[in-house]
Amino acid sequence: MKDDDHLCLCFHVTKRKVINYLRIERPRAASQLADCHGAGTGCGWCRAYLQKLFDASRNETDVDAVDLPESEDYARSRSAYVKAGKGTPPPGAG
Repeated sequence: MKDDDHLCLCFHVTKRKVINYLRIERPRAASQLADCHGAGTGCGWCRAYLQKLFDASRNETDVDAVDLPESEDYARSRSAYVKAGKGTPPPGAG
C-alpha cells in the first residue's frame, strides 16, 4: 500500500494521514485513531491494519515499513468482508 492509498475506505483516510497522526498526536490507544478523520469507525475492515500501525509506532518501529496489502487486494478483500455481512459502511461512505 502506498502512502496516498486509502487505508480507511469508508472515510477516505489515507495511510499517510494515519502515519502523520501517529507521529504528531502520539495516541495512547489504537482506538484514538478514530480521531484521525473517523478512521476505523465505519465498517471495521481497517481496524486490524490501524492496530498494526499503532503497534509499530508504540514499539518505535518504522511505521512506513509495516507490511500492508497492495491497494487493489485491500479493496477487494474489504468488498468481500462487507458482502459477507461482517461490516456495514455508513450511508454515503465509500
